[in-house]
Amino acid sequence: MSVTTPAVAADGLGVRFGRTHALRDCTFALPSGRISALVGPNGAGKTTLMHVAAGLLSPTAGSLTVWGETPGTYGAPEGMAFVSQAKPLYKRFTVTDMMRVGRKLNTRWDTDLADKLVAEAGIDPARRVGALSAGQRTRVALVLALARRPRLVVLDEPFADLDPLARTDTMKVLMRATADDGLTVLLSSHVIAELEDICDHLLLTARGGVHLDGDIDTIVDEHHIAVGPAGALPFTPDAVVEVLPAPRQTTVMLRGAAPGTPGWEFTRPRLEDVVMAHLRRMSTDGREVAA
Repeated sequence: MSVTTPAVAADGLGVRFGRTHALRDCTFALPSGRISALVGPNGAGKTTLMHVAAGLLSPTAGSLTVWGETPGTYGAPEGMAFVSQAKPLYKRFTVTDMMRVGRKLNTRWDTDLADKLVAEAGIDPARRVGALSAGQRTRVALVLALARRPRLVVLDEPFADLDPLARTDTMKVLMRATADDGLTVLLSSHVIAELEDICDHLLLTARGGVHLDGDIDTIVDEHHIAVGPAGALPFTPDAVVEVLPAPRQTTVMLRGAAPGTPGWEFTRPRLEDVVMAHLRRMSTDGREVAA
């Protein structure tokens, strides 16, 4: 396997349920050894995409590969761990029992790492899973995934059940695994502000298609927030992502337009500013999403 081989790559990927297109003409490449954020509104196809990567769904058009291999023939790709929103765990089992199940069911299992992560999470190994909080169950599911020593971890809304402290701790665990072991992570989340601190690659989906795909710093750097006088805009239409007019001034999100227009003040946006501007545009723009 080449070091330049994408961890996950799609070419014209489509998934249809009856007449409904969950994904349509998606083309992207997620780099190895990085933490990639998968963001988009509800119904944008994020969970469907993850299920295809995990071998739980088959495409109805195009293709998706994990390190060059097509998932699904023999279940999840070798070296991949998937934590779904449901986080299925045996509620009557203790945490120790769940770790024992993980060890029995996986050809690769790091007992020392599992014990360390459970301890770091502050979870009593003797407690039954059903007695844990939702956030603690999320931490247990993540331990089961990481103790397999996978090359790729796919996480569907991993922070949804976590309090702020637990979210911070979980992000540190993922960043450490990426730095120390070369782990590749694909995670979906609606908490966009937190993604800028942990992720370095962005995949933005809307209406079942890919709208942005690339390095987060590069994507943010090519956008600018411009504030200037109300009235006609001095920018080309293809550079304008969003316009927020006000009686005395206008705020514009630009992509690709160089700063320096007289009478306008330019600032660098945050990732959240960029994502929200594109999502608002896609919610009102009648055009199809371009991959």
